[in-house]
Amino acid sequence: MPQSLRSDSTGFKQEDWNINTVSDLALTDPQGRVGFRGLFENKFLLGISLFLTLGGFLCGYDLGVLSNVLAIESFGAKFPEIYTNGTLKGWLVSTFVLGESTWHTASIGRKISIICNAVIFALGSSLQASATSPIYLFAGRAVAGLAIGSLTHVVPMYLAEISCPQIRGSLISLQQLAITSGVIVSYWITYGTSHIGGTRCALGILYTSGTLQNMLAFNPHTDVPHGGCTGQTQASWRVPLAFPILPALCLAIGMFFMPYSPRWLVEQGREVDALATLSRLRRKPATNFSVRTEFLEIMTEVCFAKEVMEMAYPDAGPVAQVINKYLALVSSWPKAKRIIVGCLIMMLQQNMGVNTLFYLVPMIFRQLGLNPNTTTFLIATGAYSIVHTLATLPAIFLVDSVGRRLILISGAAGCLICLAIVSSIANVYGKDWPAHLVSARIAIVFVFFYDAIFSYSWAPMGWVVTSEIFPLHLRSTAMSITTSTMWSSNFAAGLYAPTTMDPSVGGVGYYIYVASSLAALLLATFFIPETKGQSLEEMDLVFRDNATDSQQKRKKGIRRELGLHSLGAL
Repeated sequence: MPQSLRSDSTGFKQEDWNINTVSDLALTDPQGRVGFRGLFENKFLLGISLFLTLGGFLCGYDLGVLSNVLAIESFGAKFPEIYTNGTLKGWLVSTFVLGESTWHTASIGRKISIICNAVIFALGSSLQASATSPIYLFAGRAVAGLAIGSLTHVVPMYLAEISCPQIRGSLISLQQLAITSGVIVSYWITYGTSHIGGTRCALGILYTSGTLQNMLAFNPHTDVPHGGCTGQTQASWRVPLAFPILPALCLAIGMFFMPYSPRWLVEQGREVDALATLSRLRRKPATNFSVRTEFLEIMTEVCFAKEVMEMAYPDAGPVAQVINKYLALVSSWPKAKRIIVGCLIMMLQQNMGVNTLFYLVPMIFRQLGLNPNTTTFLIATGAYSIVHTLATLPAIFLVDSVGRRLILISGAAGCLICLAIVSSIANVYGKDWPAHLVSARIAIVFVFFYDAIFSYSWAPMGWVVTSEIFPLHLRSTAMSITTSTMWSSNFAAGLYAPTTMDPSVGGVGYYIYVASSLAALLLATFFIPETKGQSLEEMDLVFRDNATDSQQKRKKGIRRELGLHSLGAL
């Protein structure tokens, strides 16, 4: 019961508070700086957040590494059936995405979940790096995908629960910066290791396969000497596949020294540990008023949620409790609106063309006759990833000052304009880029503009909004749904991308991305509320998730028992 939670074991004494002299503004501790400037006021919290983004780095690295490995000749010599079969290539890439079905983590907690998934990811990477047959590659991709699926929903949730309202958006945006950094690192590591032993399987053997550009290409069935490659070694692709094992193990080991989420600790009935952890995270003593207030607000939310769930679903067993949380997500319109907002953000994020346009620039370069093996080509295509990373930085600076909605609205509008231009150019000139060099260059410029706009807006905001809008007792369940929606949409977009990229289609396929951007603009303008500066416990107000009269009275009663009655009911 709430009264027992407020026992002397928590160290509270009513006379120490002078609680009647404060207002609701104390809940957000307004003395702290907002956004990027506030990150450096609490270096301990910033350090934890930067370390946690290793989870995002692993996601980005594994998303980018395989597409580069598949082009290495020694890999083709080892797995010719995959190298020459576009369908198998697609399924090998998709296995990673299909494996990313997230699972419920509320019972074991955010910290233990991150440790377990980091170890699972290291196992998946080990299977890929040591693969001697295709089955090991596919198994490794599936295992790594399972781990990444959970990491990408647990890490943002953990960051949201340990951060302050003033800097929550900036901290969570670090996740997207880490993902894009992982893609870049995978690109350049694979480029470097592809030169181990040379860039060709065997110098003395001529290529025998033709390409669309009427150039000879490597054929693993005819261009490999007896006994294997004499030039490029297997280390050229095994090393990049093995590299993420190190950061994965660092994440697993380092998490043992990280604090638990104070909100999860309260859910587990460990109030004393929760207060001590919150005090440590805020770098303030447990007797500090803002720490005490935040702690009791969390306790109020947990007590109230438990009572509501017990009344709605009495005598529910362990399995039924999990099922009931999914049912509770659609038990009322305000709760259903949250899950709809979260799923639509993640779905549109993946269907605004980012996956396809990532490959459009290299395709245009190839059609213009630029050799894929030249340094110029690599720098030109690598620049896209660099822009993708650097453009994420404005989100970290702006999200907590200008708000989520303005970033989402401006991002959707900018992507809509760029995609409309690229689609029109590709529809008219895309079937023969070499004959229209000026149009090709203009298309490339607007693809880069699109990349920059998307990277500061919808790419990071998907993580930010979905990690903060759900009530504590439903957060893990809801985020498992929104993250699974993202990866399912990523898989669907990947299947559609080859059709879009087909030169015979021109730019007609790109208009689907224009429509998605328009839908994103409408969603951000009319359906997504602003969550800037609100505590996680205040999201019910943001979504007008008002309880019934009896529930409101009970919540007031809980607040009164905890000593928060003079701050007013939520």
